[in-house]
Amino acid sequence: MPADRIILITGATGYVGGRLLPLLVQDGCRVRCLARQPERLASRVPAGVEVVAGDVLDAASLSSAMQGVEAAYYLVHSMGSTGDFEEQDRLAADNYAKAAAAAGVQRIIYLGGLGEDQADLSTHLRSRHEVGERLRAPGVPVIELRASIIIGSGSLSFEMIRALVERLPVMVTPRWVQVTAQPIAIGDVLAYLRAALKVETGSRSLTIEIGGPDQVSYGDLMREYAQQRGLRRWMIPVPLLTPRLSSLWLGLVTPLYARVGRKLIDSLRHSTVVRDNSAQRLFAIRPIGVQEAIVSALKNEDSAFAQTRWSDALSATMNAPRQWGGKRFGNRLVDSRSAQVMASLSKVFTAVERIGGGTGWYYATWLWTLRGWLDLLMGGVGMRRGRRDPEHLRVGDTLDCWRVESIEAGQRLRLSAEMKLPGRAWLEFEVQPDGNGARLHQTATFDPLGLWGLAYWYGVWPLHQLVFAGMLRGITRAAEERK
Repeated sequence: MPADRIILITGATGYVGGRLLPLLVQDGCRVRCLARQPERLASRVPAGVEVVAGDVLDAASLSSAMQGVEAAYYLVHSMGSTGDFEEQDRLAADNYAKAAAAAGVQRIIYLGGLGEDQADLSTHLRSRHEVGERLRAPGVPVIELRASIIIGSGSLSFEMIRALVERLPVMVTPRWVQVTAQPIAIGDVLAYLRAALKVETGSRSLTIEIGGPDQVSYGDLMREYAQQRGLRRWMIPVPLLTPRLSSLWLGLVTPLYARVGRKLIDSLRHSTVVRDNSAQRLFAIRPIGVQEAIVSALKNEDSAFAQTRWSDALSATMNAPRQWGGKRFGNRLVDSRSAQVMASLSKVFTAVERIGGGTGWYYATWLWTLRGWLDLLMGGVGMRRGRRDPEHLRVGDTLDCWRVESIEAGQRLRLSAEMKLPGRAWLEFEVQPDGNGARLHQTATFDPLGLWGLAYWYGVWPLHQLVFAGMLRGITRAAEERK
């Protein structure tokens, strides 16, 4: 690949793209990232990486991003979308392929899904295959890598398996738990994606099936996970557990949103195994087995070093600037309070930055947990996502039922709510000098949508007086006690 040509990553905020980016930089590639909200990504990329604004659903925004691009990675999907994800995937692929062809891009590399084309193929897998076809249509050669379950710290499948096994000594398992798949470690997926830049194709497009050496079921994966964790687990097969009921069950027990779980489970009805060994002929990569892949995933997960998470990928769809159908918001409602803290600014902000996850919310964390359960029942994200790192935050990070909207080191942290709400909500902390110590400002802001929004705000107002006041005291105490 010529050194002066650019490699474009579309989906750098996602699970796979976020891990691919530093590897391409390490390989000496000149990398450009396409992002709907560049400010979320700019602080997270290695030096020298260009971040440009663009949206695959907006054809006009792609033209400039494609200029000078030699090869483009297409690592996005609409699985987390609340609308017609198939139609969104079609539009996105069409826009991307046409822009690439117009700019003279030499190659598109796309990560799709395994599964034989058949009449009853799930809508998710059918959409993944159709995306590959639409990317090829304008004539740019496409390297389509099709994978089954990806095992890695933070991956959707691994998070689901981990949560089920860790939390349920006895599991009621539907039929899809026994369907055969061919998992592949995230490290091997990344190796294939890197190698796809150099594989000789001429002017042809290639569809390459990739997988590890083992053909197993989700049940086998859960048993292997349990064995490595030293846990005894029992599985009771139940033939009548429908995909919808299964998705609700997963939404309560695991970090999956119910609508995502439903799409995933629908896909698990089909066997996803490698039937074409062309990957062995084209690449010198020899993937690791399931046991070694889970060992590696556990090592990263237990060390809190998961680089990216599946929820990051979903955020590309779910956390775009919200459209409210032209409905008018009322005046923002504010709960603001402050406290003097006899500690340095750095100690105060350190306490603020540790909020959530394992630390908890400094006061009545059980109430936050209860709120999370209610949110899950309504199809929201709940409190199960935790946080990427126990000590440090960055823009775009998930934080239980919140997301980091902005952060100024040592000064300000602003969180936006992602739970189900009749409006929009933010929680902001600001630290300022104050005599021999610091002053901590804590502000909860709510932008209600209609009467339901107002009713919600005033309904929880008494709890706010308890929880937010207690939170401020807890942060103050943690900062003053910190050595």
